[in-house]
Amino acid sequence: MEFMTALQSGLDEQKPSLFELLSEQQLASLIPPSLRYLLAVATHRNPRYLLRILNSFDELYALLSLLVERHYLKIYSGGFTENFYGLKRERVLRIKGGEVRRAQLGAANEVRETLKLRKNDVWKNLAVMVLLPYVKRKLDESYDIHAASVNMLGPTYRDREQYPTAGTWRQRIFWLYKWFLRKVYPSVNAAYYFSMLAFSLAYLFDGSKYHSPFLWLVGTRMRRLNAADSRAIALATQAKSPGPARTGARPGQTTSMFSPRTMTLTVYPRLLSSLKILLPTSIFALKFLEWWHASDFARQLSRKANEGLELPPPTISGSTPSTPERRTEVSSDEKSITSRRDSGHGGPPISSTTHLPILTVPAPTHADQANPDSSNTTSACPICLNSPIQTHTAAQTGYVYCYTCIYKWVDGTHPRQEAFMEGNAGAEDEEGAKGWFEDGGGSRVGKWESGAGRDAVTGRRVLGGTGGLRRVMV
Repeated sequence: MEFMTALQSGLDEQKPSLFELLSEQQLASLIPPSLRYLLAVATHRNPRYLLRILNSFDELYALLSLLVERHYLKIYSGGFTENFYGLKRERVLRIKGGEVRRAQLGAANEVRETLKLRKNDVWKNLAVMVLLPYVKRKLDESYDIHAASVNMLGPTYRDREQYPTAGTWRQRIFWLYKWFLRKVYPSVNAAYYFSMLAFSLAYLFDGSKYHSPFLWLVGTRMRRLNAADSRAIALATQAKSPGPARTGARPGQTTSMFSPRTMTLTVYPRLLSSLKILLPTSIFALKFLEWWHASDFARQLSRKANEGLELPPPTISGSTPSTPERRTEVSSDEKSITSRRDSGHGGPPISSTTHLPILTVPAPTHADQANPDSSNTTSACPICLNSPIQTHTAAQTGYVYCYTCIYKWVDGTHPRQEAFMEGNAGAEDEEGAKGWFEDGGGSRVGKWESGAGRDAVTGRRVLGGTGGLRRVMV
């Protein structure tokens, strides 16, 4: 298809194919949801600081995109993702045919300066690149919410949503906005996509210089970068030394790199230009992670690295020395817990990373606890010891608990964990603390693991944290 586009465009080697433009648009459309997903994951860890940023993501992304795209339009004559594909934006001359091919061959630099985007052209293109996607995202989101409410309420919606004749001006505007979403926006959205399709087909068969109706409105078309553009970009991106004449400082006076003028001349352009390296690096890292998780190479490498690894049992302060025993070979799933200390009464499991004992609870006495499909539903929860279990939930080890108990245990907020780590009275009654109680009591922070992120009976890690728990239907 790219060969077909080349045939249609004749000798115009700077005209990009439609599929280059579609690839660039697809890449640009993937950036906002990717950043939103990363921010959502970080918000789960620090909701106090990032929740407001996540709720205002569209506005903050539009502002950040405005700064980045404006810099790239001024320096590289194209957007951020457009420069990644070697594309640029240029004005269309108001002459017959809009082409000056002979002048491009003899005076490429002069033609570039003539077709370069002016200040008002930059702001027009920013409106198409930043403002238009932002408005469309907000309208699509509002339409989805409004359509869901209409489908949920059904015929009662028409009775509830009458025009507020006696309402405030804000209620009237909001009613008109919802009427627009319900009656007008579907047609506007369809016209938007049909116009995009019509211009794309016209561009594919060399019937138009514009692949988008909005570029036609602002009088801008897409072109490939040439040698003249490369020379101009190299000259514009040269390191500018903030000398005395440039910064306004006296001769011999040093200027700080954090001064506003120095930040504007050197740090800010370099920071935005470094995004050219960040984008391909991120794409390569994403593809590498996809291959790493899809292949068996990582598991084989980890298995071979741990085959000949022999570590001595950890020494815990305050414990009775144990007699050495012959080490037995364990599977890779059991390497998260090193061993149980042999001190005559059975010690707690030991973490292989922190070398600290792990708080656990006694194993259930009913044999059906290890089998969630058992018909006996009167077994007690190993954590709260209440019977019957409320909302049966199974960990990855097979043991069944109350949902609230195992959720709080894996989250590290169960009262038994907090009381044990604080060293409250009666904490020695815990199964994992028998024979391991420190003299004088006190806090066990730094001496024990509370069992957060682990199964309450075995002490094994629960993959996925609380997301790894599964409800059991009984």
